[in-house]
Amino acid sequence: MCTHHACLSRRRFLIAGAAAGLLAACGSGNQGSGGTVAPIEIDRSSSCALDGMLLADYPGPKVQMHYAGVERPDWFCDTIEMFNVYLNPEQARLVTALYVQDMAKADWNAPQGHWIDARTAFYVFGSKRLGAMGPTAASFANEADARAFAAEHGGQVLRFDEVKPEMAILDGGALHDQAM
Repeated sequence: MCTHHACLSRRRFLIAGAAAGLLAACGSGNQGSGGTVAPIEIDRSSSCALDGMLLADYPGPKVQMHYAGVERPDWFCDTIEMFNVYLNPEQARLVTALYVQDMAKADWNAPQGHWIDARTAFYVFGSKRLGAMGPTAASFANEADARAFAAEHGGQVLRFDEVKPEMAILDGGALHDQAM
């Protein structure tokens, strides 16, 4: 037989467990594997959150940034724009998922699909390949593909956490190319 105190403690434990389960279930909509928001595909109307450019009209890797409580992602027509926004100290919204395209698999001139987690990707900065905004950082799922791309097109291979805000300045000359 339980005492009044023991019954209350058990009841509180059960209620807390049920509440935690309900809260976890509330966030399960549009989720991919691993409990993250699944990537969605670019369509003809997908436009860049910064400048309104239609993503399908331009070459190079694209980005989708998903925020907590927002159904549709912010699209970016260039990885440099992603880094500029994400690394900005004023960026306060909770990013629930961040995807770039694996350019070892996607067609550079008309990339579709092949979405990978941006935070685990490898990036080639300083290559001769141009994206929507000029010089860009090509994104890859694995290091070997990034190194092969850099050997062919030039550039330096970096991990997501190695990219610094000063490497993603959008002053009309991405990657210090002031000739744009």
